[in-house]
Amino acid sequence: MTIEYLKKASLTSKSDASDVQETVRAILADIEAGGDQVALDYAAKFDRYEGSIILSPEEIEAACALVPEKLKADIRFAHDNVRRFAETQKATLTDVELEVVPGVITGQKAIPVDAAGCYVPGGRYSHIASAIMTVTTAKVAGCKHIMACSPPRPGVGVAPAIVYAAHICGADTIMAIGGVQGVAAMAFGLFGLPKAKILVGPGNQFVAEAKRMLFGRVGIDMIAGPTDSLILADKTADPHIVTTDLVSQAEHGYNSPVWLVTDDRALAEKVIEMIPAYIADLPEVNRDNAAAAWRDYAEVILCADREEMAATSDRYAPEHLTVMADDLDWWLDRLSCYGSLFLGEESTVSYGDKAAGTNHVLPTSGAASYTGGLSVHKYMKIVTWQRGTREGYKPVAEATARIARLEGMEGHARAADVRLAKYFPDETFDLTANG
Repeated sequence: MTIEYLKKASLTSKSDASDVQETVRAILADIEAGGDQVALDYAAKFDRYEGSIILSPEEIEAACALVPEKLKADIRFAHDNVRRFAETQKATLTDVELEVVPGVITGQKAIPVDAAGCYVPGGRYSHIASAIMTVTTAKVAGCKHIMACSPPRPGVGVAPAIVYAAHICGADTIMAIGGVQGVAAMAFGLFGLPKAKILVGPGNQFVAEAKRMLFGRVGIDMIAGPTDSLILADKTADPHIVTTDLVSQAEHGYNSPVWLVTDDRALAEKVIEMIPAYIADLPEVNRDNAAAAWRDYAEVILCADREEMAATSDRYAPEHLTVMADDLDWWLDRLSCYGSLFLGEESTVSYGDKAAGTNHVLPTSGAASYTGGLSVHKYMKIVTWQRGTREGYKPVAEATARIARLEGMEGHARAADVRLAKYFPDETFDLTANG
């Protein structure tokens, strides 16, 4: 590889990761032992909120009434796109049967988990779209009970638009509780709720650590770190669009990496020149986040050609991957490691984040090298079954007995032996391990 770093990151997404494990472990243990009251105590401490945890129908109605009609229409539009995409995904997963040998039928069933817990961030930004992405997919999957929790703001509660989105997307319960205590409430089945079988949704480092610690007791969508984005651009790319997109993703947080990979030095240098002014033009909180992310985590990488660009991108395995280059079909066929792919200048990560239909809960920190993002499939258990006739199972029983004995598992072998002896009393079988 002959790549050249025109800008090299001084930190990575893991460089300043605080050691939150002991804090999260202690909170989870306290809440599991103390139940509802301890969760309420943590909510009062961290959320500075002492209102209703489970929103009543009247409170949901009141919150929905505060959402402007124009925003409601936008939320419904995004929900419809996400729902229809999720329904298409679900249609790819079907129940099947196969007669593996004459008389032995095997099958697959896709069964949704009973209860899903959806975490919706509401601290720095009100993540309306996260409510849409998580609740809608759980609903399409067929989960019987869907819980959504979001951090309330002192004296206000959960942002009304989040309540509206969670409600119209199908949440059965909406909870005004955030952080580790919110995750714990869903996982442990507090406040009279069913225990969540899967926890999904983005969150800060404490939420991510709580999900990681609970994994195994419950399912999770993924262990997520700070969001990251990579743009592949050639000489045909518009520096203004490239710069805008990089800054739009850097505003997520101070430790959100953004990367530009290109084979055009002039483009790279122009983007580096333009970035400071674009960041300075943002509102204060967004500006501070983007400035820190660009300073400490961003990289600009110059490659020899498009193959080297693609190989570099696959090594980074970004959460979001945008291509602004000629021959989009080549890139679609060539690229293999990303959470979600945005092809062409006409597309942008922001569309996927909010309203285009694909899910925005995606693998970060290189996890796209081995997993995809949240989908209907995450809520589904793929189980198998079999049935057969005595005659159909006869060769299976013979093979099972011999393989089991070769492994030293005599009990397994005898489970086959007894059936052969019962169903075929007049036949003799060689069921020894060595022939």
